[in-house]
Amino acid sequence: MTTLRPSVTDRDHQAGNYNSTLTLVEYGDYQCAHCRRAYSFVERLLKEHGSEIKFVFRHFPLTDMHPKAITAAQSAEAAGAQGNFWEMHRLLFENQNRFDERTVFLHLADKLGLQISQFFVDLKNNETISKVEKDFKGGVYSGVRETPTFFINESKVYTYDGSYPSLLSAVEPFIANLLPIAD
Repeated sequence: MTTLRPSVTDRDHQAGNYNSTLTLVEYGDYQCAHCRRAYSFVERLLKEHGSEIKFVFRHFPLTDMHPKAITAAQSAEAAGAQGNFWEMHRLLFENQNRFDERTVFLHLADKLGLQISQFFVDLKNNETISKVEKDFKGGVYSGVRETPTFFINESKVYTYDGSYPSLLSAVEPFIANLLPIAD
């Protein structure tokens, strides 16, 4: 079994129930079509079970196949510096087919109402670059080889086959353990 390293910390982007003992971590690539599909599955999972799950997204840009993935990840981090990581996360997946447009990341930042001059500074600063690199290195250390790769409570999910039912079935036993047992 492959274990998540490093463990989830406050530096990770988290959604859902921050206090949950059930943590789902995704290593993803904004230019990956499989990740775009998984994005909708995670959104559905959070809609149905968000009060029971803490969700963490970590960057794993596969630059050999996806040359815009690094800039996309840095754009998410730069938006996060202005409190809009999850909004940019959503827009990146929803606009993945536009990544070849020269100004797409600027357009998305503008659409979110970000301060554009600060977005450009944050896009290229050491903290942003370091966060993406640390996520990637952590993924390598954790045995990530493709995107998306999921971990539940620090253990790699081997049952995810690119479908919502497989993601749900991986999470359901952990959700069942969170529920109080009826008398």
